[in-house]
Amino acid sequence: MNIVDESVWLDAIQRVLDRSHLWRPDQLAETIAATLDRVGISATVYLIDEEQITLRALSVSDRETPKPEPVDDSAAGRAFTLVRSVAADGRWWVPIVNGTDRLGVVDFVVPEGVDPETPSLQQRCELFAGLVGHLITTTSPRGDHLALVRRTEPMSAASELLWQMLQPLTVSCDELAIAAVLQPCYEVGGDGFDYMVKDSVAQVAILDAAGSSLKAGLATAVALASMRAARRAGGDLYAQARAVDAALVEQFPDARFVTAFLAELRLDTGVMRYLNAGHPAPLLLRSGSAVTPITGGGRMPLGLDDPDMAVGEERLERGDRLLLYSDGVTEARDETGERFGLDRLVELVDEHAAAGLPVPETLRRLSQAVVEHQHGPPADDATLLLLEWSPAAAHRTVP
Repeated sequence: MNIVDESVWLDAIQRVLDRSHLWRPDQLAETIAATLDRVGISATVYLIDEEQITLRALSVSDRETPKPEPVDDSAAGRAFTLVRSVAADGRWWVPIVNGTDRLGVVDFVVPEGVDPETPSLQQRCELFAGLVGHLITTTSPRGDHLALVRRTEPMSAASELLWQMLQPLTVSCDELAIAAVLQPCYEVGGDGFDYMVKDSVAQVAILDAAGSSLKAGLATAVALASMRAARRAGGDLYAQARAVDAALVEQFPDARFVTAFLAELRLDTGVMRYLNAGHPAPLLLRSGSAVTPITGGGRMPLGLDDPDMAVGEERLERGDRLLLYSDGVTEARDETGERFGLDRLVELVDEHAAAGLPVPETLRRLSQAVVEHQHGPPADDATLLLLEWSPAAAHRTVP
């Protein structure tokens, strides 16, 4: 059998698609492995763990499950972080994405005597890995198997609630890339984020509910749901904020509130309108050095009546980056009490951007830097969201 023959791979894709309609989540890896065995290639699917530290293999019966691959300092990790296929030791490590959301990698091992760097073989493997990404996303809601592979410890009820409400960590379109990250992933209290891209408009939001209990998670969930409902009914930023105010007052008699930053960017003009409801001021980064805090558009936290709020306005240029963060990032302290701080945050963003890293990888490294600074998970939720208005940034998130 010619393993680069197009008809062989089309048959493999057809077999997997046919089976995918009725398989259980635990049968995904089995079906992929069995199908590619017929092609003459051994394939192992790895998923990124919730902490984004290791890539964990899906088990296949009658095969020894490989050990997790570290994201840092491994060929598998390079494929994941750079969203690029990596050849190493007679195999292809190919990134798995759904759209532009990074899910893991596939390890393709070719028969002895076959050059793994044959362009047509690489193209076939990348096409198949793309299919795997879509199927992981559609299969995951059917059961717990794929979620459990990604976990290294139990998740709190508040975290379970919030992760079900949140968007994928990365989204890109032709003109921009947006990525977010949230720590500690198993014990999230009340942090959250949201985004939307439609026509020539992009919206982003970051939220932080007071407290760290399940009530804080419920408050963020209520805020996200009411904000989206207002937006999808045609409401502008003012209407969205007022909808959250009303919902929080109705649902929480203890006057629970949520700090937030909401922004709407017109991709045809660069005009950004925004509201800051008691949240740390986001940063506008331009040309790798200029840093401008976004300080206008202030109002009381969401849930505290503030009908006189004024919407702020800023004009962005192509190539600009907008960094949103919660106070759990800058207030993170090491054993001596030193804060992580704003200057360190900006320095790291510039450093990773200069290295040409994809936006989601920049945020992954930022969140790991916060964890390392504290020598453990953040004491408070630490959330980051980065928007880069740049076609180049969008293309760096695509395999």
